[in-house]
Amino acid sequence: MTYQECLAYLYEQLPMFQRVGSSALTKDLNNTIALCAVVGNPQANFSCIHIAGTNGKGSSSNMLAAVLQSAGYRTGLYTSPHLKEFTERIKVNGADIPADYLISFVQAHKSLFEEIKPSFFEMTVALAFKYFADNQIDIAVVEVGLGGRLDSTNIITPLVSLITNISLDHQNILGDDLATIAAEKAGIIKKGVPAVISKTQPDIAAVFTQKAEAEAAPLYFADQDLKVTSLKNELTRQYFRVEKENQILYPNLELGLAGNYQQFNLPGVLKTIELLNQKEFPVPADALQNGLARVNEITGFKGRWQVIRQSPLTICDTGHNEDGIKQILQQLESLQRPAVHLVLGLVKDKDVTKILSLLPTGYKYYFCQAHLPRALPAQELALMASDFNLKGKAYPDVNEAYAAARKVANPDDVIFIGGSTFVVAELAEL
Repeated sequence: MTYQECLAYLYEQLPMFQRVGSSALTKDLNNTIALCAVVGNPQANFSCIHIAGTNGKGSSSNMLAAVLQSAGYRTGLYTSPHLKEFTERIKVNGADIPADYLISFVQAHKSLFEEIKPSFFEMTVALAFKYFADNQIDIAVVEVGLGGRLDSTNIITPLVSLITNISLDHQNILGDDLATIAAEKAGIIKKGVPAVISKTQPDIAAVFTQKAEAEAAPLYFADQDLKVTSLKNELTRQYFRVEKENQILYPNLELGLAGNYQQFNLPGVLKTIELLNQKEFPVPADALQNGLARVNEITGFKGRWQVIRQSPLTICDTGHNEDGIKQILQQLESLQRPAVHLVLGLVKDKDVTKILSLLPTGYKYYFCQAHLPRALPAQELALMASDFNLKGKAYPDVNEAYAAARKVANPDDVIFIGGSTFVVAELAEL
């Protein structure tokens, strides 16, 4: 079995959320529990951090992994979905899982898959945990796939649970209001395990307080404990002052990730590191600073306010829900360029009309679609956009749409590509 044959088998035999949507989800943890039991419950053999949230969990996961790796720990990182290659989902010390390991795992357990009938994600979680255990990692950073309470990753007992921003996304699965969605995310809070909330959202803070009390879990609202002030924001990095109880901890902390929204993620990351220091995972200040300054280099992180060309300035970002799009639009406005060319593709199961209602009529639009069943056809997207006076043409592929934008964009303009993780993933230049 070659790597491509292995992937074809997985995509065809195991239901995959990123391709087909909610029909790929399982309503309990039984499949993951059964898979992990067969491979020796590898999740019991390493320490971990568990991260849930609507926006910011990917950035926070990569920041934590980079810091822990800089501190000398053999660090596993599990994230989803991948951008270019399946192997990006599972890393040890920044290196992707080898294709040969994936092939061997699938070949060894095909009969088990046919018996249990797991989803693609459930199989991937078992694979990740087995790989981490086989590689004798010190600690893993494990990102939730969807929700939290019933997510396949939720069979772990972490040292710290971290929950980032909560906003409306996947309402057909997680619920129609923030409190219901927050309750699903709060499902990762475990008995006696410290829980960190990156950003206080007053309307839903009680959801986390009540869950933490029920589990006798210490709870920390990181942005109330740590004051993070933006000092300078560059195209590819930014700088912050960090204070605690009126004492300056870091006068000029460099973060090698752009995007104003990182200011909301950083308190949760820093508080999590502080708690790890109390749990026999000390992180020296220089390791923290090095890890944050070199996140992309250390973990191979892609797709978050990533500059892919300077002239015209071309940026992509995987933000894809209402809150994520709002943050992106604020950032685009702050660039103050003569014109914005927006290459946009969405998926069918988002609140498309809500997202379109946020978009400025003064931008030039290039509507496209990713090559997967969940993608909203570009022509349909263009038609819906016209109802909001958003003008542009439809293209069958993100690279054709991007090429069209480059033909007309002036050197001082900005081209932005986004709306869906899967659109960004198909960019040839990424």
